[in-house]
Amino acid sequence: MTAPTAEPRPRETVARALRELAFLVAGLPVAVVSFTVAVAGLSAGAGLVVVWLGLPVLAGTLAACRAFADRERRAVERATGHALPPHRYRPAGGLLGRLRDPQAWRDALHAVVALPVTIVTAVVAITCTVGGLGGLLYGTWEWALPRDDESGLVALITGTPSRLGDVVLNTALGAALLLATPRVLAALVAVRAAVARALLTRPAAALEARAAELAAGRRSAVRAEAQTLRRLERDLHDGPQQRLIRLGMDLETAGRRLDDPDGDPQRARALITEAVAQSHEALAELRALSRGIAPPILADRGLEAALTAVAGRAPVAVSLDVTLPGGPRPPAAVENAAYFVVTEALANVAKHARADRCAVVVRADRARLLVVVRDDGVGGAHLGKGHGLAGLADRCAAIDGSLEVVSPAGGPTVVRAELPMADREEA
Repeated sequence: MTAPTAEPRPRETVARALRELAFLVAGLPVAVVSFTVAVAGLSAGAGLVVVWLGLPVLAGTLAACRAFADRERRAVERATGHALPPHRYRPAGGLLGRLRDPQAWRDALHAVVALPVTIVTAVVAITCTVGGLGGLLYGTWEWALPRDDESGLVALITGTPSRLGDVVLNTALGAALLLATPRVLAALVAVRAAVARALLTRPAAALEARAAELAAGRRSAVRAEAQTLRRLERDLHDGPQQRLIRLGMDLETAGRRLDDPDGDPQRARALITEAVAQSHEALAELRALSRGIAPPILADRGLEAALTAVAGRAPVAVSLDVTLPGGPRPPAAVENAAYFVVTEALANVAKHARADRCAVVVRADRARLLVVVRDDGVGGAHLGKGHGLAGLADRCAAIDGSLEVVSPAGGPTVVRAELPMADREEA
């Protein structure tokens, strides 16, 4: 069984009716202005388009219609108490790009169509409200009306004039009209909202925007993966590969000296000792590279333990504050992104910031994970192409996150990453 719907209180009904009446009446002057701007601008732009002066006139008219459309959307949402379906404008692409935006032309069409609709709804709303109040208070002002033997509603209906009957009948009709006014106002608001919903919104816009976001995220993921592979290849070439080449050369030299009857075993032993040292260094570098790909401590013990280890290895003093919600761990992609944001930010601090201290703050709730890295260095960091921070931005965008860098000259530098704790649909 379903619980019965609670009837609105009289005070709530009156407040809502007043809000809807204000919406319907206040929209009339705005509709007149928007209609005038749209018709005059479109007419002038169409007439001047042959001499190219019409294009900026049309673009300016569409921009003005967009401002009126934004106001109408907000007004409809306040009046109805419900959000309208989404809309989407194309990204700004110059003068011609604005003229090719279909939503801009829908805004202009709304500015033209809305005027007659607004006039009718405003007139009906004012008539019902004023007529209901006038009838309800008829007994307070009927004395000022001129009278004869055939005046009044009672005389019109029965043929017999009656002043008291007129007061009672008009008061009853006014009360009935006033009681029906909230429903009439709600219907008129629904008409205005339907026009706005038909011309100022487009439900498919949400899907298009989401598809664009997913495409951008996929491109960011591809860029981040390519950059990671290039860096890994460079690190392998410059580090372990060179050491392994030298290790092989030392072992071959030591082997030849051991095979030589006149060779010096002590010199061969020194080469072998150096080769052992080279193997240890190559192993250490490979371990460092593996931490950059998928740190084992992150997978085994979680984000807080991994960040503690990173902060302990940093060459500057790092204060770490990690607050994660209880229960299941964040998704692996989110943990990896947060880990690399901190490690790359600390690497930039060590290389470029000339900072003495650095603060790392990680906060998370059920919806998002926030990472903030702040240092007291010289500033100047940016998300330029080819820099490590640009790769971090791509990594965050690949999971629907965002990265912001604020680093004025002279510092401080603040790196802020916001990552979703789940897919946007699930959140």
